[in-house]
Order: sequence, then C-alpha cells, then structure tokens
Amino acid sequence: MFDWTPDVLGEWFTEVRPLFGTDNNPAAWPSERGPRIGCQRLNSRFIAYRKALGLDDGLDFHSLRRSYVTHLIEDGWDPRFVQEQVGHEHASTTSLYTCVSSDFRTRTLRRHLDSTVAAALETQAGRHA
Repeated sequence: MFDWTPDVLGEWFTEVRPLFGTDNNPAAWPSERGPRIGCQRLNSRFIAYRKALGLDDGLDFHSLRRSYVTHLIEDGWDPRFVQEQVGHEHASTTSLYTCVSSDFRTRTLRRHLDSTVAAALETQAGRHA
C-alpha cells in the first residue's frame, strides 16, 4: 500500500461517499442512480479526463490496474502477494500486467549479475586457499 492510500480512502469514505446519500448501500463505490458505478461509466469518465489533460489515447481506466501491479513489483512486493491482490488465478496473468521500467530491469539484472560474480569469485578464492 502506498503512503497516501489510507488518507485518500479515508477521505472517500468519510467525506465524499456520504454525499451520495446511500447510507444503506453496501457498495464501496455507489452511484447516484444505482448500487454501484459500472465499469463503462468509470471508463467513459476516465477518457474524458484523459482527453482534457491531453494524455495518450492508449491510456484507459484499466491502465490504473496495470500500473498498480507494476508499482507493487517495482517496490519489491512478493509476486505471489501481488497476484493475490489483483485476484489472478495464475502468475502468468499477473506477469502480463507488469510493465516494469527499463531502470528497474537494469537494477534487477545488475543485482543478480553482481551476486553471481561474487559467488563465483568466492568459490575461486576458496580453491586457491
């Protein structure tokens, strides 16, 4: 979870959600017309904001889900935890959502190469001792 997540959710549940007048509605994200805001409505609003901000047309509401997965992986969360967070049955599905940065790939490769070389040098030094 990101540092700002509890504050944002707290504000939603204490200040924004009550404005919908749906006190008896169990949905976390109710709409003014029904029990839940549908995916199509969320995506259409997202597209409107994207256009207003001049963001790339390839960005859609589902991009937030992919971004969430990627940020968790880049922040070092266990891949199994991430898989369970997003409700994927198979790790291969979660891997499709993971679009790590080239900087992350470089750091990861460097870390593994360094440990491999260090282990090889340690083994070699042990043979000569």
